[in-house]
Amino acid sequence: MASTDQPTGNLELVATIEPPMPTGVTVSHTGRIFVNHPLWGDDVTATVAELRDGARVPFPDAAWNRPDADDDRHAFVSVQCVVVDPLDRLWVVDTGSPFLRPTRHGGPKLVRIDLDTDAVAQVITFPTDVALPSTYLNDVRFDLRRGDQGMAFVTDSANHGPNGIIVVDLATGESWRRLHDHPSTKAPSLHAGRPVVEGRYFMSRPGDAAPAPVTFGSDGIAISADGSRLFYCPLMSRRFYSVSVDALCDRSLDAAAVAATVVDEGDKGSCADGLETDDADRLYITAYEQNAIFRRTAGGEFETLVHDPRLLWPDTLSVATDGHVYVTANQLHRAPPYNDGKDLRQPPYALFRVAIDAGPVLLRP
Repeated sequence: MASTDQPTGNLELVATIEPPMPTGVTVSHTGRIFVNHPLWGDDVTATVAELRDGARVPFPDAAWNRPDADDDRHAFVSVQCVVVDPLDRLWVVDTGSPFLRPTRHGGPKLVRIDLDTDAVAQVITFPTDVALPSTYLNDVRFDLRRGDQGMAFVTDSANHGPNGIIVVDLATGESWRRLHDHPSTKAPSLHAGRPVVEGRYFMSRPGDAAPAPVTFGSDGIAISADGSRLFYCPLMSRRFYSVSVDALCDRSLDAAAVAATVVDEGDKGSCADGLETDDADRLYITAYEQNAIFRRTAGGEFETLVHDPRLLWPDTLSVATDGHVYVTANQLHRAPPYNDGKDLRQPPYALFRVAIDAGPVLLRP
């Protein structure tokens, strides 16, 4: 009998997801599950949806999923992630960049939906010197103890343009860029690292040009259990970094002073799309090169939480109050831009979870 790649850990299938391809997932404190679908080429009728009895329902309603233009402030244009905050409110990160088009003011935004009413309660748009034409807003984390109503931290993972972290004052709606094009936020050269997925180098292969490096920068983001450090990683890098949250929030500090607080946390064993933490101060890593989720313990040791051939491009992680970490698997590496224009994805896509005996980081007043 031939040997095969053996799975480890207990990966539980929560739901299968028919096209379009999902990226983000988040779970409310009462167990409601939300997903999103960016406009990258699939037929997307709702870029934000709630999973109800196995079906996707446009959320908060159909109107918010029907934008008039890429700069529509009152509708979702192309959503990359959804995150439930420590007060059990849903935040939606709208890239304003369907098909990776240049952004226009009003499109890139952070939208809060109160889950007790299922109504939009706050819309924060970004000025053009914060959300640049090249900006691709990716993922967000929160510390609601800072300022009057808390701070949010959003990665800019632009494929062609400056990367960095955007800090948002949730009380005033003000925002500012930090680590703007800092080396730690950039994709490394192929000489420094060549991602491999399903035994093949992961590169841009448009079909009408020679293969080229994929250059998405700061993508995954997570905040430490005590709120002191923000972890982040470029999509194409096996290294990850952290920065002082105090420094990110202190507008009196210049760029050099903030950069001085960056720590190279080392090689995490894989390139990763998503990062997450739990209230035991453990860091979770979507290891898309190994079809796995890795975990760094509070003591700094690395371990494999789960490895399974079904984890084809684990994308977004969400630690829920039910003691599980949820993860989407969306076969991104099989999409046409990376396969000479051929769509090699095999739907349905999947939402999984793994028991972790811990809860989310809840930095709240």
